[in-house]
Amino acid sequence: MADGATETTASGKGWLREFVALSVLAWPIAATNLAQVAMSATDVVMMGRLGPETMAAGALGANLYFVALVLGIGLLNAVAPIAARALGRDSQAKDDVASTVREGLWSCVLLVVPCWAILWWSESLLLVMGQDPALAAEAGRYVRALMWALLPFWAYLVLRSFMSVLERPFWALVIGLVGVVANAAGNWCLMLGGCGIEPLGIAGSGLATTFASIFMFIAVALVVAYDRHFASFAVLARLWRPDWSRLAELWRLGLPMAATLLFEVTIFNAAVFLMGLIGTSALAAHTIAIQIASLTFMVPLGIGQAATVRVALAYGRHDRAGIQRAGWTAFWLATGFMALTSLVMIFAPHALISAFLDTDAPANAEVVSLAATYLLLAALFQVVDGAQAVGGGMLRGLHDARAPMLFALVGYWGIGLPLGVVLAFGLGLGGTGIWIGLATGLAVVAVLMIRRWQRREALGLVRPLL
Repeated sequence: MADGATETTASGKGWLREFVALSVLAWPIAATNLAQVAMSATDVVMMGRLGPETMAAGALGANLYFVALVLGIGLLNAVAPIAARALGRDSQAKDDVASTVREGLWSCVLLVVPCWAILWWSESLLLVMGQDPALAAEAGRYVRALMWALLPFWAYLVLRSFMSVLERPFWALVIGLVGVVANAAGNWCLMLGGCGIEPLGIAGSGLATTFASIFMFIAVALVVAYDRHFASFAVLARLWRPDWSRLAELWRLGLPMAATLLFEVTIFNAAVFLMGLIGTSALAAHTIAIQIASLTFMVPLGIGQAATVRVALAYGRHDRAGIQRAGWTAFWLATGFMALTSLVMIFAPHALISAFLDTDAPANAEVVSLAATYLLLAALFQVVDGAQAVGGGMLRGLHDARAPMLFALVGYWGIGLPLGVVLAFGLGLGGTGIWIGLATGLAVVAVLMIRRWQRREALGLVRPLL
């Protein structure tokens, strides 16, 4: 009897320790994610001062840019589980960790050139997609200024992943917050002409984000090079000597991760383009609602990123109980947070919308009404959105990437988007139909992700699974 009680107490302490460790790691990662989205939200808010048309053009351009951005983010997400697994297997594996980080930086360079080449022709791409020529022209100006942010921002994310693997993400948070301020100041000066210079309009917003991203990379590189907790790994040394086998390992794991994230993000991008076909008011309202939903999503995303590190560390130790604790702790923490945010969206939509538009202005009445409707639908999928985000992070920690990729393809593009198109255009529900399709796709993917995790538990989490 005493032995059983002791075992139960030890198990309870293990879950408590995991909750504390995960929370300490997750909150600065989530806050850094919020800072990154705040940069985009700042752009949207300040574009609103130039009118709904500028906001709509910015949304079109940003969604093209985000396809490229997310491709890199998905690929570079492989840095954390590979490095964390090596560190879990051997706490002194500094060379393995450093090599993985260096190949992440090499991957940034390899990926950015084709992305730049495509983004340069954003206006033409939008015209092919049937978008309004005036909006397409403005969006093209925005992207040509914004696209140069890709390389420094990806490199910043690689070094941020390195900090997270060492469970010291605080510096990345501080630098990200300063980046938000720098971006806002840049928008004020370059886009609006607040510094007494000739305002550049929407192109100024793109330049502001580029300059802020360059600052963030330089700042985090200096910390990695000189802070005693990171400097011993020498991750920035010998950058000119790529490790091709490690690079291949990173891309083998990272490409399915990139595809998974692309399937998710591009369905939201497709929703933006479909909203553009419905009307300018629908597109502006969707932009506001999706910005709010994106802000809340950054928290479970951060918890999922922390889960990747915690699960991968336990995976490297072949610690099945540790893997289970890390995964399920992250799951309940993320879904609990999203349940709370859904209540805010239901009961205070106009307070949220007022951050983007004057809700009392008669000219904005249609946009405000549509945005409130979309927020109500966003509230309904908050929990499943959190579940699929953290579920993906849990599985990434086990280096399980191919099945989640297929889940995302089926859930988002096989079910969610077709349903949204039928409801919006076939049944005449407009933007509401698009949002119902998004919610359904997220729910399908969430169920598949968690069932995959449960199957890994049943078979033994440390065993590979095809």
